[in-house]
Amino acid sequence: MRILVTGGAGYIGGHTTLALLDRGFSPIVLDDLSTGFRAFVPKNVPLIVGDIGDQKLVADIITKNKIDTIFHFAGKVVVAESITNPLDYYLNNTIKAQSIIQVAINTNIRNFIFSSTAAVYGPTKLPLVDETAPLRPISPYGRSKLMTEDILRDAHAAHSLNYAVLRYFNVAGADPHMRYGQVTRNATHLIKLALAAAIGEKKFIEIYGNDYPTRDGTCIRDFIHVSDLASAHIVALEQMQNAQSSLTLNCGYGRGYSVNEVLSAVEDVTGRTLQKRIAKRRFGDPVCIVSDNRRLLGLGWKPQFDHLPTMIEHAYNWEMSLSNKHSLLDNTLG
Repeated sequence: MRILVTGGAGYIGGHTTLALLDRGFSPIVLDDLSTGFRAFVPKNVPLIVGDIGDQKLVADIITKNKIDTIFHFAGKVVVAESITNPLDYYLNNTIKAQSIIQVAINTNIRNFIFSSTAAVYGPTKLPLVDETAPLRPISPYGRSKLMTEDILRDAHAAHSLNYAVLRYFNVAGADPHMRYGQVTRNATHLIKLALAAAIGEKKFIEIYGNDYPTRDGTCIRDFIHVSDLASAHIVALEQMQNAQSSLTLNCGYGRGYSVNEVLSAVEDVTGRTLQKRIAKRRFGDPVCIVSDNRRLLGLGWKPQFDHLPTMIEHAYNWEMSLSNKHSLLDNTLG
């Protein structure tokens, strides 16, 4: 099976490309290298540098390589940035997604797997959020992803395009074999920022609000290891192949950690004390959001790294290894 992976040079798309290879699939990566890295695309995986909004390019890739499945990761992912620059998010996450969905229909793609987000839920008071919870995104990022979910749903009804929507909670960690990890410039991910403070790349870590109605005053999030998230995409693909149907899945562990708990775990794993500063709350941050992941577990998904210290350890090992890769990365960023 030939699979087109858009955004396959990035963090989640790159780990899923590795998972596909490990399972015997034949991925092809399409990435504009705006945030991804050529250096981390495996040498035996074709990399095409281009724009997912270029319909002729995408159609040519599909027909020449006999692609029958698309994994669509390419897009923008920073909530705060989406608030200050919303049109970029609607362009990349919705308009260009619609473009590639149209090409998928025109070229008779069988399966389309979409990288969505828990941000589609917005604020919630539910202890666990399942896939039927109300969808009330409060950021352009969340709305841009929800719009694409709606496009897929309508495309399925009108054109029988099978799709899987995977709603990610907070992604962390790195490939246990150190083949890839987070390399994002200007990252906003809590664990990556905390590790940057732990190893001296940042002077301190900011905590955005410590007066929330939670057990220690800081926000609570459900973290999932990036390799387990990658395996969830394989499970979704296998389900689509077997059942010939579409599905929507939460991707998380069903367990929440507060910001303070995560920072304490970073200190334990690294053996270093973090300098912390309290900052004002950020718009778009829900108090607490934790997944109900029973639907994904019911498909046979078996996470291997459901352990916060393990996620942090893998991410820490990756950060330490990056010191030997900086010159390589500088030469390969698109």
